[in-house]
Amino acid sequence: MASTSELEKKKINGTVVLIKKRALELVPTEVVQQQAYEILGNKVTLQLISSFNGDSGKERKGKLGYPTHLRDENNSGNESKFSVTFDLDEEFGAPGAFIIKNFNPSEFFLKKLTLEVDDPIHGCMHFVCNSWVYPAEKYKSDRVFFVNQAYLPSETPAQLRWYREEELLNLRGSGIEKLEESDRVYDYAYYNDLGDPEKGSNYVRPILGGSSKYPYPRRGRTGRPPTKTDPNSESRLPLLMSFGIYVPRDEKFAPLKMTDFIGIALKVIVQLLVPQLESLGNISLNEFNNFEEILKIYGGGIDLTDDVLQRSSTEMLKEFIQNAGRGFLKYPMPQVIKEDKSAWRTDEEFAREMLAGINPVCICGLKEFPVTSKLDPKVYGDQTSKITREHIQNQLDGLTIEEVIEANQLFILNHHDTVMPYLRQINMTSTKIYASRALLFLQKDGTLKPLAIELSLPHPDGDQHGVISKVFTPHEDGVEASIWQLAKAYIAVNDSGVHQLISHWLHTHATIEPFVIATNRQLSVLHPIYKLLHPHFRDTMHINALARQTLLNAGGILEQTVFPTKYAMEMTSVAYKDWVFPDQALPADLIRRGVAIEDPESEQGVCLLIQDYPYAVDGLEIWSAIKSWVQEYCTCYYKTDEMIQKDTELQAWWKELREEGHGDKKDEPWWPKMQTIKELIDSCTIIIWIASALHAAINFGQYPYGGYLPNRPSMSRRFMPESGSPEYEELKTNPEKGYLRTITPQLQTLIGISAIEILSTHSSDEIYLGQRDTPEWTKDKEPLQALERFGKKLAEIEEKIIKMNNDKKWKNRMGPVKMPYTLLSPTSETGLTGKGIPNSVSI
Repeated sequence: MASTSELEKKKINGTVVLIKKRALELVPTEVVQQQAYEILGNKVTLQLISSFNGDSGKERKGKLGYPTHLRDENNSGNESKFSVTFDLDEEFGAPGAFIIKNFNPSEFFLKKLTLEVDDPIHGCMHFVCNSWVYPAEKYKSDRVFFVNQAYLPSETPAQLRWYREEELLNLRGSGIEKLEESDRVYDYAYYNDLGDPEKGSNYVRPILGGSSKYPYPRRGRTGRPPTKTDPNSESRLPLLMSFGIYVPRDEKFAPLKMTDFIGIALKVIVQLLVPQLESLGNISLNEFNNFEEILKIYGGGIDLTDDVLQRSSTEMLKEFIQNAGRGFLKYPMPQVIKEDKSAWRTDEEFAREMLAGINPVCICGLKEFPVTSKLDPKVYGDQTSKITREHIQNQLDGLTIEEVIEANQLFILNHHDTVMPYLRQINMTSTKIYASRALLFLQKDGTLKPLAIELSLPHPDGDQHGVISKVFTPHEDGVEASIWQLAKAYIAVNDSGVHQLISHWLHTHATIEPFVIATNRQLSVLHPIYKLLHPHFRDTMHINALARQTLLNAGGILEQTVFPTKYAMEMTSVAYKDWVFPDQALPADLIRRGVAIEDPESEQGVCLLIQDYPYAVDGLEIWSAIKSWVQEYCTCYYKTDEMIQKDTELQAWWKELREEGHGDKKDEPWWPKMQTIKELIDSCTIIIWIASALHAAINFGQYPYGGYLPNRPSMSRRFMPESGSPEYEELKTNPEKGYLRTITPQLQTLIGISAIEILSTHSSDEIYLGQRDTPEWTKDKEPLQALERFGKKLAEIEEKIIKMNNDKKWKNRMGPVKMPYTLLSPTSETGLTGKGIPNSVSI
């Protein structure tokens, strides 16, 4: 901080940088940016707040400077820079915050205020704002922004404490008010907005959260009124009003990202508006007949004919299509088929993707044979696997099953217990699936070989009688090879659903949102832990709100395209019962799944049992770098455990996070007590890992791997064909047609790949791990240096990943599809790249 004497001047000059609001209008082909609303500088006032001298008669509040106005506008691109001059009394001292009042009719985005004072690091005093400022009449109290220096609550200058506390009170709101766009309120709600009971019983969904039957993390409260049909359910917005859903304005996508997002989202909107389109050019709507037909949708796109336009059910849709052009539905070539159009069908690639694909977080080591179930036998009967020694013994390179288990060479992808409780209900819909287990053998070259697949159905006489299971083993020729290909497809269907609903949505998006809310409610922007975590929460509340509005809701995209249909979100609630916060640490997760063992001698504390496990290898490097950065950062501010214990904001944050944000888990004994520096470092590392690297690893590969639906089908429509049936005969004569008649149909395929294209695309304003949106994010020297070291470490990891991908001894890093594993490569360009770790769950 600059000394008081340096600031005892009559005038201080500064610069205010803001972005004027632009009218964003949704039209068929683009987001049109209308002319910016004029911001008049003389209608914006600023007052500095002293951090050292109190206001006369107001002991707890810093002295206010004289109000001043913006002047001398200088436009540079989207930004507008205004000059400002503050007149101060000589006894004012050093400013620590400022008040801004906007008397213009429209809001603007305030980036920063820079004061021209002598500062040893930056040469100036910086107030980083990054917030929308609405007309003053919209606020009940003044908008205050603080200098970019971190203070623990007890170390905050006395004259700033009142403003610090008042700001947090404003952000918490009253808990009952109706929330408007200009509000900045962060509050909690149950997931009572997924159903739409006013549409009828088919659209009723259980409320998630607040009960032992359906526990769930909390979401952000919107303040929308309840439905007339059910006072416990929140009313919903129409589809085309989705972007108007409430989240605190500073949590919404920036205009640049909104433009990118809507440009791709229109593909989904068109298809959702008219699911009854009968024809898309020369491809039949209901079915793909062969793999070549699927390949036609990439690159050139699907031609929307005049006949389609004439039969479009709404004028709005016609306008969408006409403005978009005939080739509107264009899809990029998925990376998994760029080099080889058929390599995805190999057993090696099928197994490799469990280690380096979209969902590399479910494969487990197997220590028992036969495989047992954790389902209650009193309810579900005997669920023990029917895979026998005879099924797999001759595929183990001459070893016995006991020897393979002892050598840690037997692995399983097991979705049996997840699916079985819902299987009977799901199969009463148009979906036809199995509970599944897949056994795999770790070979000497480091690759996995599928040994057997078990597909199970509930016993026809009742759940208590157990299951009816069929076991399939690899075949290379004839109809048996086609049957084996279908068995792998059923595994992929289950894995796709578990990935999208549990690995992706629940374990990243849903579980991180309470941390976003609690951090904004209980940690001041001045708090060092706020400054550490805030970049990792960017856009999360907005993408989650949009997901609840269009993806996860009753009749939404996931119910249309993923196998659990109407039971999708209910299944995630059951999975949340097993969620344990400390187990989200990567080393703990790997040990829990039996793919690693503890190793105190290694840098990450674990030894991998599959050495060529790209997700785990790269993930451990990233995990270690994050933990080192967090440790360096936290020890800058906390020197003793007692400082942790006496930090009132930190303790309130952790208490609210457990008791409110994850309130259905509040009595779990595994929560860290937040009494030591180690507990703080461990907890912050897990939060950052979930929000950045874990989400990147399971999100940005969705289109590269799953954009070609035969590789990652998300639904199945019929059971395995029985010998002698017409379906079996079809499989003999036309295996491609039989395969495609079993998996996701055409319209759901197009909707699904349009959705995952959005989710897999990096926006042009993305901020990646190790980066900050401004170099002035903090004034404190040690954290700035620690962040620089973190960035250099990540660059080293990126180089190491490239080197390993080019080393042919690591077969799982490329695979038969010749697709390098880059999902945990830290940086990326804009677009659909299959790499890059954004700071946050931002899409």
